[in-house]
Amino acid sequence: MGRVKDQVAIVTGAARGLGEAISYRLAQEGARLVLGDIDETGLEATATKIRDEGGEVVTLIGDITEEEPASQLIESAIAHFRQIDILVNNVGGSRNSKIWEMPVEDWDHTIKLNLRGTFLCSKAAVPHMIQRKQGKIICLSSGAREGTPWTAYYEGGSAYSASKAAIHGFMRDLALELAEHNINVNCVAPGPIDTKIAGAKLRKLNETVDFSPNRMTPFGRLGQPSEVADAVLFLASDEASYVSGHTLAVMGGR
Repeated sequence: MGRVKDQVAIVTGAARGLGEAISYRLAQEGARLVLGDIDETGLEATATKIRDEGGEVVTLIGDITEEEPASQLIESAIAHFRQIDILVNNVGGSRNSKIWEMPVEDWDHTIKLNLRGTFLCSKAAVPHMIQRKQGKIICLSSGAREGTPWTAYYEGGSAYSASKAAIHGFMRDLALELAEHNINVNCVAPGPIDTKIAGAKLRKLNETVDFSPNRMTPFGRLGQPSEVADAVLFLASDEASYVSGHTLAVMGGR
């Protein structure tokens, strides 16, 4: 315990799923948290769970794909804790359909949701990290960056795959930009994870289709949110002090 004790961690998309699991895991290891999401009810549920176990947490409701809310989230950490040690860019999602059926609006929405918030929050946080000559930025990419069989074959997911590949490229360049300032930048790339929302759909695919998550994943099972959170914790901790520019796959061997 205490691998990120007294460090200040910002987590976006913290109301549910991976963001909730990551926030809780960092709190277990002693981090003080600033959590952002557009879902006020879900965000408060995450914060309450952490506070009930003695954790320090500040919440901010807002759409971090827009510049002002993203800046407010970062400045909230400075106002309450006077520093930023860890930024977890977790916000993401998709509107999937086959490429010949995909509305331009759905493409734009998916690209914006996965990329713009990561850019805006990183841009706002980096000057504070540079000033202190330290920091850890962890972005959520995905195994989808190389295409996901069950998504591609049965509904289409090119926008999501493109955006997650872009997250990988963004991280690689940012790691080079910030190395001289002693700031580590990495990605975690989850595979099929049994979250509350995605899990039901993934389990249905396992039961009904040939190119299912379990059949296409060497471990033959869905991952758990806690397994992704543990990977984020590692990259946020001093144990990863010489790791930067790396995408850590949490994909069951795929």
